[in-house]
Amino acid sequence: PRRDRFLIPMTRTAPNYKKTLNLPSTPFPMRANLAQNEPASLKRWQEAGLYEAIQEARAGAEPFIFHDGPPYANGPIHVGHLLNKVLKDLVVRSRAMNGQRCAFVPGWDCHGLPIEHKVMGDLHEKGKMEAINALGDDQRRMAIRRACRASAEKFVTLQSKQFQRLFTLADYDHPYITMDGAYEAAVLSIFAEMVEQELVYRRLKPVHWSIANETALAEAELDYEDREDPSIWVHFDAADPAAVYAAFETSGDQAPSFVIWTTTPWTLVANLAIAVAPAATYALVTIGDRVAVVAESLVESVAAAAGVDATVLATTSGQRLVGLAYVHPYMEGQRPVIAADHVTMEDGTGLVHTAPGHGTEDYVVGLEAGLEIYCPVQADGTYDASVPKWLSGVSVWDANDLVIAHLRDSGHLLHAETVTHSYPHDDRSHTPVIFRSTEQWFVAVDGDPSLRDQALAAAKSQIAFVPAWGANRMRGMLESRPDWCLARQRAWGLPIPAFATADGQTLLTAQTVRAVAEVFAEHGSDAWFIMEPAQLLASWENPDSIDLSTLTQMGDIFDVWFESGTSWHAVMRQRDLGYPCDLYLEGSDQHRGWFQLSLLPALAATGTSPYRTVVTHGFMVDRDGRKMSKSGGNALQVEELLGQFGADVLRWWTASLPYEGDLKVDVSFIEAAADMYRKVRNTLRFLLGTLGGETARASCPQVDGMSLDGWVLAKCSAMSASVRESYLAFDFRSAQQELYDFCNDTLSATWCAASKDRLYCDPTDAARRQQSVATARYVAEHLCTLLAPILPHTADEAWAVLRGEDTESVHLQVWDDVTITMDERWASVMDVRATAMKALEEAKAGGLDNPIDAGLVLPDGDGVLAAMAIDDLADLCGVSRVELDASASAVAVSDLRDEPRCDRSWKRDASVAERSDGGMLSDRDAAAVGVS
Repeated sequence: PRRDRFLIPMTRTAPNYKKTLNLPSTPFPMRANLAQNEPASLKRWQEAGLYEAIQEARAGAEPFIFHDGPPYANGPIHVGHLLNKVLKDLVVRSRAMNGQRCAFVPGWDCHGLPIEHKVMGDLHEKGKMEAINALGDDQRRMAIRRACRASAEKFVTLQSKQFQRLFTLADYDHPYITMDGAYEAAVLSIFAEMVEQELVYRRLKPVHWSIANETALAEAELDYEDREDPSIWVHFDAADPAAVYAAFETSGDQAPSFVIWTTTPWTLVANLAIAVAPAATYALVTIGDRVAVVAESLVESVAAAAGVDATVLATTSGQRLVGLAYVHPYMEGQRPVIAADHVTMEDGTGLVHTAPGHGTEDYVVGLEAGLEIYCPVQADGTYDASVPKWLSGVSVWDANDLVIAHLRDSGHLLHAETVTHSYPHDDRSHTPVIFRSTEQWFVAVDGDPSLRDQALAAAKSQIAFVPAWGANRMRGMLESRPDWCLARQRAWGLPIPAFATADGQTLLTAQTVRAVAEVFAEHGSDAWFIMEPAQLLASWENPDSIDLSTLTQMGDIFDVWFESGTSWHAVMRQRDLGYPCDLYLEGSDQHRGWFQLSLLPALAATGTSPYRTVVTHGFMVDRDGRKMSKSGGNALQVEELLGQFGADVLRWWTASLPYEGDLKVDVSFIEAAADMYRKVRNTLRFLLGTLGGETARASCPQVDGMSLDGWVLAKCSAMSASVRESYLAFDFRSAQQELYDFCNDTLSATWCAASKDRLYCDPTDAARRQQSVATARYVAEHLCTLLAPILPHTADEAWAVLRGEDTESVHLQVWDDVTITMDERWASVMDVRATAMKALEEAKAGGLDNPIDAGLVLPDGDGVLAAMAIDDLADLCGVSRVELDASASAVAVSDLRDEPRCDRSWKRDASVAERSDGGMLSDRDAAAVGVS
């Protein structure tokens, strides 16, 4: 036998062509190290005055007037601040990139209960309150005010640094601070106009009262929480039994009663009437062992609740009950049955316990009926001496059980049970509030002119709401809102500049308010507690020659919402930034807060809404839907998140959120956003790596629309237009998703994959490669400018690689308006590609794992594919070669593994042959290497 049959063939050693490839090279690193590198970007921008530079660059541009709602300066920022401030910054940056001038002045709400509540807690913990309480009223107030000011200044500084660390772009060198004298004076100027229009009045009225903080509260300062309370049905004995029977046109021997229902037994001591609906039908019934009056439609439900039988004896109209009298179970004197429009048959008994000193509707009907506005509850929630001795000095909450026991013992309790219901709580102390009548300052919402009517008209036709449901929410809250209680009984705030005269009257006019405003502008509102009335009113003409030495300053301060609600004037008009604003953007609670309480003063003073558009976002909750709070132990700290992820990832995550509703927050969600960010970054890195360090700007390449580069440029153009439209429509989630899809699908999965062969293997000066490099540069520039509002650091980092370290920031750029139309034939091409990719996937079952080892025969009956370069088709499908067959009806995959493979490109090109250096190369690769 032949010996050579048993020789082992020698393995061919291919030359190493790695150094001949044009592999990506860029200083833009794969690892972002955001937490470590972002502070350097922030410092660079601050030193360069980036915000000011942008404003100068847009000096003559169309303005976009955007006003910042002020957060409370009472602690470090939380994830709610992160959401709010990043959304606002997306507006500021996108408008600047759109070529508009968007001046943005950050502000802080520095007065009010949120800050005073925190400071008082700190003072108690430090044991300082005993000494403070020993001071006189003005000295005590000033001690508290000094502590509050110091606390507010501390947190303004802290929050400013934290907001800037999130890369929010604003005039942080000139913020607005509501405790500054100039701001306070501007607030008083609007108040003076409202006083001049006779919209401001002082009256004894029931208001939401915080027992814990001993102050009136507005609706915007309330949270509604579930609470257990007693629910009781009570017999009020008729004063004249015969008159009751006569009203029902019947007779009887047993004395009847009127049955009322309430969930606030503590208010029964202030009961002055029972209200009925005149048009409703009422029944005289035997219920248990009593004869009583109940609304006919509610007899069964009352009997079922009490667990007794009820039999209707007679019926009559509510009108015939009006004027009858009853005897209070434990207070002296008779009380009337009165008519009222607010009585409904939805629940209860149809007879409504009425205490004008402890309820808004009760107050209104009480005035109509000439009842006293009786309120025996003191500021601390205990009863005064006007009540029975067994209640005097008792807390209203402790009184509930005492009242129920007394009614049971006296035989007046029909039934008692416990109910869980939604009840208003002080949003600072999280304690339940009560309705309590006190002398307060109010703004009339139904005055002349009617602020309610103006506000409803504005909400209907003058204001755009994003999302649209905000319009109905705002209108509903405006329709039901009471007069605005302006006064607070606290120390830390802007004083309401009212004086008490020697004869017990009140001095408050537009002129006196403006005189005090002049003093506050120069000395700040502490002057109210330090100066004499004559000093405060030095510029007042005093038409009635009042002896100013007989005046004393009153102690109420403004509702903090009035201060922030006039910021459209104190900031936007006073600084000539524009009015009305194009946009207000805040959380959904601001429909009853800042949105609404800015609208009312603006309409009063200017007749115009302070904003044209309202954007509303939801609140952060944990992954189980629970509200995030420090006390609940589920709050995420922004400082910790910054250290873990960096600002750009947090911004990328925020932009991805459907902010219209409440938003679930969990570290795992941010980790998913970080993965998306890395894909975007790596796509940018690939594009930058193709440029070989060149930083000269290239214009849009002129390419064949049916080339790979033509396709990606058209896709980039369409994406750019769509992303810009989304930014300007405040649809940040769509903008973020489109940018991600473009990076992940259009670029990474398609164009980058298809272009690698020519970028890596074509000769450096090859026209095809140079065209793709120019395309990569153009796309990278577009990506940087479009990503810049969301990823300020990353976009600027990539921009510096594109344009050189000395170039101006990407944030000074304006979006390019170049439009490139997609050739309509690309739809057919991509359909064929999808079919080919499926066929290649199926070929894996036969062992053809790598598409580069395959060839394709593509059907092209309509000649669309023939319009493309054949190499583009091969690269688009990721195979070594493609043939077109006009007569074919399906894609065919050919296995090329028996054909030689190029040692440099790995393609099984038909031209692959052994070259002079011993390598197996295609003609293209041989030319690139310089061998024959």
